[in-house]
Formats: sequence, C-alpha cells, structure tokens
Amino acid sequence: MAAQSSIPSARQNELLELAYAYVCRHGLSDLSLRPLAAAVGSSTRVLMFLFGSKEGLIRALLARARADELELLDRVRPGTADVPDGLEPFAERVWAWLSDDDHRALLRLWVEGYARSLIDPHGPWAGFARATVTDWLGALAAAQPPAERDTPAGAARRTAVLAVLRGAMLDLLATDDRERTTAAVVRELQEMRSRAGRDESCRGVPSVEGGCSAPGHDEGPGP
Repeated sequence: MAAQSSIPSARQNELLELAYAYVCRHGLSDLSLRPLAAAVGSSTRVLMFLFGSKEGLIRALLARARADELELLDRVRPGTADVPDGLEPFAERVWAWLSDDDHRALLRLWVEGYARSLIDPHGPWAGFARATVTDWLGALAAAQPPAERDTPAGAARRTAVLAVLRGAMLDLLATDDRERTTAAVVRELQEMRSRAGRDESCRGVPSVEGGCSAPGHDEGPGP
C-alpha cells in the first residue's frame, strides 16, 4: 500500500527519524520490518502505508543518511568559493569529524550503504556510492583555489585526498585505532601540501639544485 501523498506527513518524518536512529544502531542489510516497527512504536502496516514498501523505506533512510553527510560537508566547508582556505586544511577538519567517537554508528551506515550500492546496483541502494563520491569531490573542489579547481591536476589532488580519508575511515572502523589513523592522515596531508607547494614553485622553472625540473626533462640519470 503506497502513501497517499508525496509530501511527508509529520508522522512520516517522526517515524523516519526513529527508524534512522534504529538502523544506525542495527544496520540496514538484515532490516526486518516487524522488529523495526516495534522499536519505533508503530506497525508494519503503517510503515508500508507511509513508505510504500520496504525498499521505499530503505531509500528514505539512505536519503536521510545522505542529508547528514551533506550537513557535515556544509558545516566544515571553506570560507568562500573565491577565497577558499585550501584542500588540506579542509580535509583535516573533515577527518576531525570522521574520527570522532560519537560518529561511528553513522559511518558504519554510510559504509554499508556504499558497499551495498556496489553489490546491488539496481536495488534501493542504487546510486548511493556514486552520489557520495560526487558530494565529497564537490566539497573538496570548493576548498581549492579557482585556478586549480578546474584542472586535471586539481581533480587528481582532490581524488587523492578523498582516497586518503576514505581509506583511513575504513581502517578506523575496523580497528578503532584513532591515534594511528589520525597520524597517518595528518602525515599524508602534510606531504600532499608540500608536494603541491613544490609543484607551484617549480612551475616553469629550469632544473636547479633545489629539485625543480625543466619542462620536457626527467630527473633520472642520463644514458
């Protein structure tokens, strides 16, 4: 039975928030409507009426998770599009949020949705992983200087930063080792910042002892 209106009612929003808290604790993969309905003080009949189907409820829960993701990115977003504060400082603020103990349940839900959308690309999870990557790359792009943002090198830099954050997040969820993963993220971001600075200072500069390379020449030994 489908919901009678495409505009969520107050009761639908209330049940969605309660269901969202439930799946953050218990996960989505083995979601069963009966225990969920009991936990949120409703019934399977009401849930089916409001969300149309179990798949409709899962889609609504994933949309709710994505809304949390977008709220995070907006909260730590750099100053302005014209005067961004830099890719690495932005990534450091993101990592501070990701590594916070209070956010583990939400991160597990994100990872679950991400993985299921890759395994079951035609189910209610469809598009979640791609949309997540697009969201994060867009936020990282906004942190870059305009001159870098729309270049292939700029796209590669923000993709590398996203890979560092995502990999460290998976490690943190698996091991709960915040100290080690944070040290790794900080070190890698520092190295990225240093490499970016060297690239900028060496742009168009002939080879010198400081390590810059003349255009068209590699740094390896001659024949």
